[in-house]
Amino acid sequence: MKYLPVLYRLALALWFGGAALFTFVLTPLIFKGYDRDAAGAIIGVIIPGYFYWGMACGAASLLFLAFSKAKRKIPAMIILAAMLSAVSYQALFIEPKAAQLKKEIPSFVTTPPEDPKRQEFKKLHGLSMGLNLGVIGGGGLLLILL
Repeated sequence: MKYLPVLYRLALALWFGGAALFTFVLTPLIFKGYDRDAAGAIIGVIIPGYFYWGMACGAASLLFLAFSKAKRKIPAMIILAAMLSAVSYQALFIEPKAAQLKKEIPSFVTTPPEDPKRQEFKKLHGLSMGLNLGVIGGGGLLLILL
């Protein structure tokens, strides 16, 4: 039981750090180093694992905190539940639909931005980005509050 707070912090730090690294370092580097279609293909391979990593770290964080004897853990659990809901929605609903749309778009370089499939992809991508930033913000807040 005395290790639960340490495991909570570790799972939260791995989730936050992984999300921040992927979002602010790896993705921009990949898009800088490759054309848009190649970069999108690379990210498309990575993103499902990224979301499942978030779900695993989120579930572990929530469980470790729930069973710990930490004081005032309810607000942190609410934030964690919201973060876990966001990443689960990304993994289970947004990503599969976005991946299917990407298959239907021959090229993001040559397909016009006003193409309906690109517009739909853009909406899903924007929603996913917003949820991702929310997860990172929530993780940062929880780490600060430690």
